[in-house]
Amino acid sequence: MPFVRLRRGMSETDAEADDAAVVTVVLPDGSELDVPEEATVEDVAYEIGPGLGRDTVAGKIDGELVEKHATVHDGAQIEIVTDQSDEYLTVLRHSAAHVFAQALQRLHPEATLTIGPPTDEGFYYDVTDVDLDEDDLDAIEAEMEAIIEADYEIEREVRSREDAKAIYADNEYKRQILEEEADDEEVTFYVQDGWRDLCQGPHVDSTGEIGAATLLEVSAAYWRGDEDNDTLTRVYGTAFASESDLEEHLELREQAKERDHRKIGQEMNLFSIPTVTGPGLPLYHPPGKTVLRELSNFANELNRENGYEEVETPHVFRTELWKKSGHYENYKDDMFLLDVNDEEYGLKPMNCPGHATIFDQQSWSYRDLPQRYFENGKVYRKEQRGELSGLSRVWSFTIDDGHLFVRPDQIRQEIESVIEMIFEVVETLDLEVEVALATRPDKSVGGDEIWESAEDQLRDVLESGGYDYDVEPGDGAFYGPKIDFGFEDALGRVWDGPTVQLDFNMPERFDLTYTGEDNEEHQPVMIHRALYGSYERFFMVLIEHFDGDFPLWLAPEQVRILPVSDETLGYAHRVKNTLEDAGFRVEVEDRDWTVGRKIRAGHDDRLPYMVIVGDDEQEAGTVSVRDRFENQRGDVALDTFVDHLVDERDEKRTEPDFVDAD
Repeated sequence: MPFVRLRRGMSETDAEADDAAVVTVVLPDGSELDVPEEATVEDVAYEIGPGLGRDTVAGKIDGELVEKHATVHDGAQIEIVTDQSDEYLTVLRHSAAHVFAQALQRLHPEATLTIGPPTDEGFYYDVTDVDLDEDDLDAIEAEMEAIIEADYEIEREVRSREDAKAIYADNEYKRQILEEEADDEEVTFYVQDGWRDLCQGPHVDSTGEIGAATLLEVSAAYWRGDEDNDTLTRVYGTAFASESDLEEHLELREQAKERDHRKIGQEMNLFSIPTVTGPGLPLYHPPGKTVLRELSNFANELNRENGYEEVETPHVFRTELWKKSGHYENYKDDMFLLDVNDEEYGLKPMNCPGHATIFDQQSWSYRDLPQRYFENGKVYRKEQRGELSGLSRVWSFTIDDGHLFVRPDQIRQEIESVIEMIFEVVETLDLEVEVALATRPDKSVGGDEIWESAEDQLRDVLESGGYDYDVEPGDGAFYGPKIDFGFEDALGRVWDGPTVQLDFNMPERFDLTYTGEDNEEHQPVMIHRALYGSYERFFMVLIEHFDGDFPLWLAPEQVRILPVSDETLGYAHRVKNTLEDAGFRVEVEDRDWTVGRKIRAGHDDRLPYMVIVGDDEQEAGTVSVRDRFENQRGDVALDTFVDHLVDERDEKRTEPDFVDAD
């Protein structure tokens, strides 16, 4: 029987005429569904079931969040978004951004709107021609509450691009958006109570669906993030489906402020980013460098255990190398370029071209592969100043980089090995990760066939390994797709972390070869990987995840000896010598303070352990041990304590556990 889909508003005759044009979409369970060629996400939902159709808020096509009116295509991977979906909060916050903009223009008609997207934490809207500060937020928030209470219907409106330009005759920012995105003759607005904003959506059906919203702060921002553009006013806010969810979020936000790595970094003397040295250029103080050194030692040990050899490349290369690799064409705007004797050089934004050049310096047989290189390589990327933030986004950072040169038949095994290394890092530090497959970006090199092959192989590794993963359309590197691992910290926030990337392009651009079993030249495949991502961002994650209470093996100061009096100061130093001989970082608190004050200072300094020594301990040759949780255990043989510390450090346990140990 021929397929006939009777869409809403379509007669049976029309449906039969439309029957010839059918496309097949793929549902989340892998099943296929035939729908008319012009079917929308909402049509697909109604085809699955009328209840799902009525509940549809938005959809995902090939992993990309779209409005429910978006047209599907043949072979599309389709997900239906309802108010029970994870993506619903993103849609709700997008609508909350519009509620803010409407409220702002009710109170300040002179305000000019630019863009207002949802974010992981809420939303923001960039505006100009209005002077706003924190004191203005309460009035705007009250107007937002009135708009939400009124429960205005949010309607989608289709206009010609020329009509839209006329509407925004006095708004240069919206006109720029219209002129840059000129693929379609028609554009969409979303309208509520007569107020409209240019937007692709998706949005919820009415303002009343926003259960709770609040405005958080005001800051400055550059138009399109470019410091050469106009400075705008950015208002941040957030929204949830319920007041209780909002209150929970605000409580976590306060906790996040207390865990802010910039605050803790200053308190623990870990790092600084002084104005005099330049933005995005962190300085690591002795305690911070100690943590980084331990992380480096851990990564180096993993690399060597897995057959990697260490290499080193300089910080700067002739731009001829970056042109050869494709970075100059695709990354030039993000590079620091130098003129040296009328020749152009560039600080390296990545380590991979240097590693490819090392591989190219000798001949290889198929028996020699895989070749695995690693380098803790410093790189430089010219981020916009407005995007720099502590250690999360900097100009200068270090990647625990690895590059593998493999035969095609070795791809699967090597990628699986890299993923095992990444999970060893994750489990060692008691972290949680989210996994995503990032596909081809708009700005990329290489042909369609190469990209499809690379994406298919990464997808196969993830699916055969049983990993839950999301798809991030267009988020791959310009030279190949990748698997990204996002670290989830103690507050449930997710940060960019490790990555493994499959690259068929750079070996071709560098004309890399090996001699195959058939005595013919073959092109290797290049795998890029990092176990941490960058040391800077990973350091930030750990500072905030542990709230500065680093595990023993990472702690800048692992043990502090607290003598009760000057009479036990000599014994305190003998205990220190014993611990230092065992390889621990130890200090003696010899200031003329009471023991209580010394203990409080130790807790403030986030020490894993404090050792108290008085007359009784000195006479017995023992110690009294106190951990960061204020637990204490007395009359401990020093050798017993040392043996435990060695086990805790070498096993890289994440919490001090001596006091509770048998």
